[in-house]
Amino acid sequence: MLTAVRASGCLRPLRRVWSCAMSSGYQQANVVILPSLLADDFETFCHRNPAPLPLLYRSQSGETSCPPLAKHADIRTDVSQFCVYEDGRLVKTVSSLQTSSTQHRNSSEASSGVSWSDMVCFYLGCSFGFEGSMKKAGVPVRNVEQGANVSMFRTSVPCVPAGVFCCPLVVTMRPVPAAMLDATVEVTHLNPLAHGAPVHIGDSALLGIHDLSRPDYGDGVELQPGDVPVFWACGVTAIEAILSSKPSLAFSHSPGCMFLTDVPDSSSPPPSDTVRSPTSDHSLDLIPRSFLLSQNPLLYSLVSHRAMEKIRQLETIIGEDPGQRGIRALFVQDELLRSCLSLSHAVSVAITTGFPTHYQHSPPDETDGPPGAIAMATMLLSLGKQVTMVTDKRGLDMNQAIIDEAVRTGVLKTAVPLVTFEDGGPDSALHFLCHHGDRSKPRYDHLVAIERSGRAGDGNYYNMRGINIKHLVDPIDDLFIAAQEIPGISTTGIGDGGNELGMGKLKEKVSTLMPKGSLIACDVPADFAITAGVSNWGGYAVACGLHLLHTCPSHQRYLRRGLGLEQGTPRDQLQDWTANLPSVEKEESILSTLVRFGIRSGKTGNLAMEVDGLTFHPTHSDIITRLLEVTWGSNYCWKGRL
Repeated sequence: MLTAVRASGCLRPLRRVWSCAMSSGYQQANVVILPSLLADDFETFCHRNPAPLPLLYRSQSGETSCPPLAKHADIRTDVSQFCVYEDGRLVKTVSSLQTSSTQHRNSSEASSGVSWSDMVCFYLGCSFGFEGSMKKAGVPVRNVEQGANVSMFRTSVPCVPAGVFCCPLVVTMRPVPAAMLDATVEVTHLNPLAHGAPVHIGDSALLGIHDLSRPDYGDGVELQPGDVPVFWACGVTAIEAILSSKPSLAFSHSPGCMFLTDVPDSSSPPPSDTVRSPTSDHSLDLIPRSFLLSQNPLLYSLVSHRAMEKIRQLETIIGEDPGQRGIRALFVQDELLRSCLSLSHAVSVAITTGFPTHYQHSPPDETDGPPGAIAMATMLLSLGKQVTMVTDKRGLDMNQAIIDEAVRTGVLKTAVPLVTFEDGGPDSALHFLCHHGDRSKPRYDHLVAIERSGRAGDGNYYNMRGINIKHLVDPIDDLFIAAQEIPGISTTGIGDGGNELGMGKLKEKVSTLMPKGSLIACDVPADFAITAGVSNWGGYAVACGLHLLHTCPSHQRYLRRGLGLEQGTPRDQLQDWTANLPSVEKEESILSTLVRFGIRSGKTGNLAMEVDGLTFHPTHSDIITRLLEVTWGSNYCWKGRL
């Protein structure tokens, strides 16, 4: 029907209504028209930034039609309003470009020396194309409800440059009820030619947008109670590319005045030899799910169903309790997943460990904690994160020697800073965590405690026997308490008994369900509390979970804001990540190092190759092997030889 309407010449009066009313049932397109000299660079720019610039069709020079997208189309008249640019400046808007190619050769062409026959049209996917799918899924489309154009914002996120084209990413924002985020993510993921899944969910300031009521393009759209701001890459990025590259002459659609194709919503255009469209695997395993990571700032992340299920398998494995300590009673699903997602977003991570349970020995520490801490540290380093280790002053020299030995034996990728924290006054924690004590300039964006003795409600520190070991513990808990009031710092606690730093999140369960729980329960919470049969296992699982996230296309696309070439992980990078996973050989090596330093098994006090009374072989080695099997699936043996 649309083809017949277009051929009759009656399409134009409907164009603006359809572009804003979401009721056409057909895909819509952003339009950019550039001199042919710049066309190859701009096509490359599109391929390097596929989320904002999903290329539907590139015309031949002077071509006014676009057969793969619409029969009988004439781009000069089939958009209700065009913008005209000269030397990167918007000089006017016009309702037709037809005069640019016929009788009078307008002043723009005359001054630029460029004629229509030398112009190339680019048709780019538009997010209006998924609004119908959102509505069918029961998701309210607030801009339509409010009779407004969608809000569009210039961000502080740079696109990947190509030739003369270099500009910031532009995004659209649509408020979505929090309970409907997964439905929204799914339907938009399935339409990659309309920008695909969101590139950010949460606080706009994380994109460099400081006032949602003042969009750079379009209209302001009000959030309703319970709504979350959701951001998609936007084709208006192409207009920013025109402004920054300053071509002598260029045209674009006016934001919100789209080109209407003959292609139904949520489908791909017919194949074309002239373009490569963004791809999306519609397998249910790859559909993203959303997870809330932080309230201050508000931040959600995305992960594919496949990666989510694998990390849940890791969580199940580490929740086994061969030591019969009752840890399963503390289990909360997806704490591991949320922690891994948060760490994946992090840039700088501080890790602390150390539980001096053997107060009558020197050193008093146990073999649970340091191996898991080092396993997380080496994977984080492999992923390009900054890592700092925090320890007690009494154990500084010993722990430095352990780190040096771990580097020498290949257990730790490279040396990391080792620091201490002592209470030097009311602002000590703030100055430790933030540059110059400025809450807006945190040094770290994630703190991790693994098998770290945690402060109880009475201010003391207890081992599982109820013995107070406060005299051996520095107040690193203060860092976790201070982090609660610093925007942008998240925290993770990993424990196996409830008396570890961070387990305050589970204090009620610990107090009622664990032996001596009312006495020993840690009072200091973490944002994410990972429980495990042995805390080291939690560290191994975090390392494996991070690996899964960094090989998850849905999560990586979200981290990159949809920018960069869509391709698999380079082989050398994948090999490095694999080499820095925990392994039976590496974990046996670090445990032997701890034993040589006189560090004992937590439960028994034995100076032997055991952790919490469980021998390395077969118990710990079996857990490590199973974690790696989940991480690599059926390819575990082959991948291990990369």
